[in-house]
Amino acid sequence: MAERVIEVDGVELCTESFGDPADPPVLLVMGLGASMLWWEEDFCRMLAAGGRFVIRYDHRDTGRSVTYEPGRPGYTGADLVADAVRVLAAHGIPAAHVVGVSAGGALAQSLALDHAERVLSLVLISTSPAVPDDGDLPSDLPPPTEEFVRFASTARVDRSDADSVIDHQVAYARVLAGGRRPFDEAAARVLVRRDVERAHDFDAAGNHDSLTDGEVPQAPLSSIAVPTLVIHGTADPMFPLRHGEALAERIPGARLLALQDAGHGIDPADRPAVAAAILDHTA
Repeated sequence: MAERVIEVDGVELCTESFGDPADPPVLLVMGLGASMLWWEEDFCRMLAAGGRFVIRYDHRDTGRSVTYEPGRPGYTGADLVADAVRVLAAHGIPAAHVVGVSAGGALAQSLALDHAERVLSLVLISTSPAVPDDGDLPSDLPPPTEEFVRFASTARVDRSDADSVIDHQVAYARVLAGGRRPFDEAAARVLVRRDVERAHDFDAAGNHDSLTDGEVPQAPLSSIAVPTLVIHGTADPMFPLRHGEALAERIPGARLLALQDAGHGIDPADRPAVAAAILDHTA
């Protein structure tokens, strides 16, 4: 395991790998505004122990990857999809099993549509259909929960004060957890503090909130031809379960694994089950 900064097409991205490079590769794509630390080390090690070569990386404007002036990202969502290809190319990997969570799941869908030759299989966690199918998105997708909307609209943070940023991020993590299980605030605070202190400029992560899509895939989700596993918590406050169900319905042959009372992302209690499901899917 070692961090490695790659540079492809003038873009510097910080990556980290786990396991034997001779094993089948798994690329982990995190959601927007989040560094690779949110793919926690013990989860990566579970996958590596199962015989996978695991790569996680910092998106632009997170962690130790290239950062831009806050409010002026100078790149699009399509560039973030291309970054996944850059990471694979830098590691000499022609194609990988791709695991995306939240907006990282949307990036993974676009990757499978625009760069199908790079994707061996998909695992889509806590995400939603990213492109229209048959000209439209599903009409029955529920909005975020009232608690999520209330937090997003009322929470305040002083980005010049690290403690204020950490408090805000921990509170956000609590909301994302869904409220049906105990929330380990101490563990969340340790992770958030590490994320804030490790970043070149944590404030730059806010650039992800203003990204334009760029050139989006034209093909529908029904054209995805790789084996796909959808994993979704039944208490996800950002994308309620129906979002995961819609994905599984629209991608041919996709399977849905619903995690009872789980929120958005991978709860520590679910890591063994999720890792086992990914290992089985990528076998």
